[in-house]
Amino acid sequence: MGKTSREVLGTRLGFLLLSAGCAIGLGNIWRFPYITGLYGGAAFVIIYLCCLLAVTPILIMEIAVGRAARCNMGRALRKLEPEGTWWHRFGWLALVGSYLLMMFYTVVTGWLLSYCWFALTGELSSLDPEGVKNFFFGTLADVKGQVLGMSVAVGVGCLVCSLGVRRGIERIVKLMMAGLFLILILLVFRSLTLPGAGEGVSFYLAPDFGRLFDKGFFSACNAALNQAFFTISVGIGSMTIFGSYQPDNRSLAGEGAWIVSMDTFVAIMAGLVIFPACFAFGVDAGGGPGLIFVTLPNIFNVMDGGRIWGILFFVFMAFAALSTVIAVFENIISYSIDVWGMSRRASSALHFVGLWLCSLPCALGFNVWADFQPLGKGTSVLDLEDFLISNNLLFVGTLMFLFFCCTRWGWGWKNFLAEANKGEGLRFPHWLKGYLTYVLPCLIILVFVMGYVERLSK
Repeated sequence: MGKTSREVLGTRLGFLLLSAGCAIGLGNIWRFPYITGLYGGAAFVIIYLCCLLAVTPILIMEIAVGRAARCNMGRALRKLEPEGTWWHRFGWLALVGSYLLMMFYTVVTGWLLSYCWFALTGELSSLDPEGVKNFFFGTLADVKGQVLGMSVAVGVGCLVCSLGVRRGIERIVKLMMAGLFLILILLVFRSLTLPGAGEGVSFYLAPDFGRLFDKGFFSACNAALNQAFFTISVGIGSMTIFGSYQPDNRSLAGEGAWIVSMDTFVAIMAGLVIFPACFAFGVDAGGGPGLIFVTLPNIFNVMDGGRIWGILFFVFMAFAALSTVIAVFENIISYSIDVWGMSRRASSALHFVGLWLCSLPCALGFNVWADFQPLGKGTSVLDLEDFLISNNLLFVGTLMFLFFCCTRWGWGWKNFLAEANKGEGLRFPHWLKGYLTYVLPCLIILVFVMGYVERLSK
């Protein structure tokens, strides 16, 4: 398939919002604020921004590979690799990695869609704190509810992708992202105007190096680098597919900077929603699902106009989750189109069935299969799937892209640089080759090893 035959996005804004939508997800909203507070507020943010800057070139490499080949990662590696090499064997990461991510992401997205309904109907507003907690665990135990929520998430993702790149994905994700940013700004304004919100802002953004070193400087650096890798969605070709729809008129370093900036903006603003609200009402800003589905509903229940703010919050969360679902689904569906030669509609139907079946274990992991605790007491199918993708496949994929773009055995530095600097905008620095070839791979391997050390020490 030549470059001229590939469908391209209608606008530059469409590309930026689609790519940002893929990056912006649940990790920005419930993980980033929590670990920021845990490791010293702004002291951790400084480390995180340095780590994000360090790994941003991988994002640009993914986009460059997609734009140069005009196809999904599964076929792009074969088109760009030197003759007689084996880089195409890594193409399966696009399909397997995306499937593994969506096997639990669709389930959590189903929770958020359900909570949009619960907030709208007022089912949470009459509950006391213990009742809110029991309600959440009750939803996890509800087999029909878990499967229904997951099914809606899978259905929406496949339906939007089946409509095409411009008519479906670009149009709908642009609307979602516009709504996401608008609701986020409203939520930040409301949270910052709560009595006592200033204490939460200080906790979140005032540098506390004592808290940072108490938790361990190396541990904070490891957490920051891990978060940076996960948040920009590199390693499984999700950005490669949107690069394949990107015109040649803009350089990729500038586009990458915009994507990372939007992703970071949402992460930091999410903290300005959560921490001021938690401190204003004297509740613990615990991380993970407990923060989103237990702590914050309790805050909304005692806040003036809390039901409306609760609806807005869960709609915001649902938009963040669905934008990622649609983006990763497009990576999956395009694999079948580019590698297997399937039509878009047939591919969408095939993967609706495949993703629904593969998401079932996670949906049943909190009820029917609750006794299955693969990573130790208190863990679930979700934890296993998250560990496999976050601590394994993402690192394999990022290392592959680095060596493919930087070494003469792969696509090569000159080819990558020429593609990245094609068009108007910020130029990619040619002097980064040594860092990307030798230093960054060592950092990735270090984080990979520390992830296993942390897991085995529990």
